[in-house]
Amino acid sequence: MTANVARSPAMREGTGVLHRARTEPAYGAFLLLRVGFTVLPIVFGLDKFANVLTNWEAYLAPWIVSLLPISAHTAMLVVGVVEVVAGILVAVRPRFGAYVVALWLAGIILNLLTYSGFYDVALRDFGLLLAALTLGRLASVYDQAGNAPARAAR
Repeated sequence: MTANVARSPAMREGTGVLHRARTEPAYGAFLLLRVGFTVLPIVFGLDKFANVLTNWEAYLAPWIVSLLPISAHTAMLVVGVVEVVAGILVAVRPRFGAYVVALWLAGIILNLLTYSGFYDVALRDFGLLLAALTLGRLASVYDQAGNAPARAAR
């Protein structure tokens, strides 16, 4: 016995998000970067409160700590909040959120380059910065209406 399931027009035409991601490589890249730059900053931001992944304070350059009117621990809590907000912004408004994340990564890179022993992490974060800029460019095409992915011109 086969159930007759009503399908939406999008399902009948094969224009669902996953189908589109599979058939349009640029849209697939946009979607992958959007999900990644939503989830990862939120996870890392929340971990600033738990320090499960690492001791985040160890990554803060001493010269920055000396400039702050707060402790390194409190500074990392603020960083955690900023990262969670940045991840949410990418989810809701990737056209803007991607550039916020890129700017944030530039700040992290500056911090790491001024603190001996973290050059490898700075290089990795430079790659992430390039990916965030790429998300911003792709979002200018695929996120023209804010939240709803726009259909790219063919």
